[in-house]
Amino acid sequence: MLKLMREKASSLLIKILLGAIVVVFVFWGVGSFRSQRSGNVAFVNDQPITVEEYRQSYNNLMEQVRRRFGNNLNDEMIKMLQLKKQAIDSLINQKLLLQEADKLNFRVSDAELSDSIRKIGAFQIDGVFDSRRYNDLLNRNRLTPEAFEAMQRESLLMDKLRSFIAGSVKVSDQEANEWYKWDNALVNIDFVVFEPENYKDITPSVEEIKKFFDAHKGEYKTEPRIKVRYLHFAPDAYASKVNVTDEDINEYYMESQEEFKTPATVKARHILIKVDADAAPEAVEKARIKARDILKMAVEGGDFADLAKKYSECPSKDKGGDLGSFTRESMVKPFADKAFSMKAGEISDPVRTRFGWHLIKVEKVNKASITSRDEASDEIRRKLINDKTRNLAYDEAATVYDASVDSDSLVKTAEARNLKLLTTDYFTQKGPGKGVKNPLRFASAAFDLPVMEISDIQEFGDGYYLLQVIEKIDGKIPELKDVEKKVGADLIKVKQDEKAKADADNFLAALKNGKSITDEGKQSNLTVVTTGFFDRKRSIPKIGYERKITEAAFKLSNKEKTPERVIKGKKGYYVIALKEIKEPDSEDFDKEKSKIKEKLIEEKKSRVFAEWVSQIREKSDISIEKGFLD
Repeated sequence: MLKLMREKASSLLIKILLGAIVVVFVFWGVGSFRSQRSGNVAFVNDQPITVEEYRQSYNNLMEQVRRRFGNNLNDEMIKMLQLKKQAIDSLINQKLLLQEADKLNFRVSDAELSDSIRKIGAFQIDGVFDSRRYNDLLNRNRLTPEAFEAMQRESLLMDKLRSFIAGSVKVSDQEANEWYKWDNALVNIDFVVFEPENYKDITPSVEEIKKFFDAHKGEYKTEPRIKVRYLHFAPDAYASKVNVTDEDINEYYMESQEEFKTPATVKARHILIKVDADAAPEAVEKARIKARDILKMAVEGGDFADLAKKYSECPSKDKGGDLGSFTRESMVKPFADKAFSMKAGEISDPVRTRFGWHLIKVEKVNKASITSRDEASDEIRRKLINDKTRNLAYDEAATVYDASVDSDSLVKTAEARNLKLLTTDYFTQKGPGKGVKNPLRFASAAFDLPVMEISDIQEFGDGYYLLQVIEKIDGKIPELKDVEKKVGADLIKVKQDEKAKADADNFLAALKNGKSITDEGKQSNLTVVTTGFFDRKRSIPKIGYERKITEAAFKLSNKEKTPERVIKGKKGYYVIALKEIKEPDSEDFDKEKSKIKEKLIEEKKSRVFAEWVSQIREKSDISIEKGFLD
């Protein structure tokens, strides 16, 4: 299979970016690397970490952060997150793991590698691996099959090492029970809240405003702005140069048969009676008998969906056990073998899998089929046109990039090739106000460029771009007169906050001196609210989601009914007092024990492995190039 992958990868396919694949090559956020085409950034036991490896690691992290924070991401946040350090640390750990795997003589066979790649969802169509899709996605990410296979092999090696190090981790019933009690305890509290916005009569003096501004000048600094000229190579512009013949369609159809196959599926419902894979024979038999009893009810005319809602222990019970339509490969083998051997309307005897005993009712059987060439013709034509126009757009972008060897040549090259050179207005990190499909990514790429340097080829979802920053205005601290109104409003908020906190502190002090929250609330003309019971995971009734309040509430006891300090929340400062604690029912623990132990084992494995990696790092010779993280 690996040989086939390599042979198929030689065709020139579209070169766009794809976020769904395992590796993301989005060249934003790292600054210009034109002057750093070679060299190393660190050494791990004499093994180098190259600039290219660092760039890839950094960009992967930057992509994750951008997805998380969106337009809220700025330079200060990037600095605070220490992405450069995270990227280096990730690469150091990777090198260490591969070195340890080599010492332990771990290997990944071609068969293991092939199997793992076949199982990656991004390379599948309708649950089946598709070699053309595989090659297409690799080309879009500028990856050869050899490079991707090497990365995947390393990933599998590290997985083997993790399993070896943390494979013996166990969790006792006592540990599971303690966690269950902690996680399912309930607490009920009384509270009052001091809201800063309720303190209205605050008017700062001119001197106070000036003093506040002098102490916080940096907070009023304007954002840097840039102006960019750019070329946009839109695939649609090349449509007139593309001709897709019937021969092209026939060739694609013949080479991509898997793409047009629809596998056999079965539509079914099931009822699951859970039993652990390693359960004692008595427990297995008890669950089987229960399944047989339910089967008897179904055979005697009971509605299967109603029986599933009542007896099934699978999340699908809420839908009457409905699993929808599924392929053979999407289910565990014993379940799939039975379901695909049945006819519509049949109900199976109990079937044992690692999850327990299943009763299966088949509702519909859909035979495998293949879309004919004529039926697929329009879709293939659209795909080939899309592929060819993107290739032409990328090729022209690459030609212009190669021809633009100095700062003035982008203009000259554009004129020579009759290309429209566009220029933005000044914009901040939020991006141009119009004309660009993805302004945030456009801005990110542009702000990483020195003035007059031409970017590498960029892709923002609507084709390819070459950017050149032509002007840059640094942020500056304004005169007080230009921001006096905003400074005054900010100072009022600070003073309101101070007053609210002071009153909350005094209220809490009264409770600690023996007064009840109810009495002190009446005396202070404040409303005391009772939340009702809540747990650690959900929002607090009548308050909302406030992590700090939840943490403080679950530290209270009948001896210490109030916390040490007032708690800052979204609305203001909270003073809380314990009303009641409720322990969970031990019988429910027995039902959830196996799930809890599975969860805790995974968490424990992660901790054990992290500690092991930390120990390996301490014993290793690791050096980072001087000044690289400055």
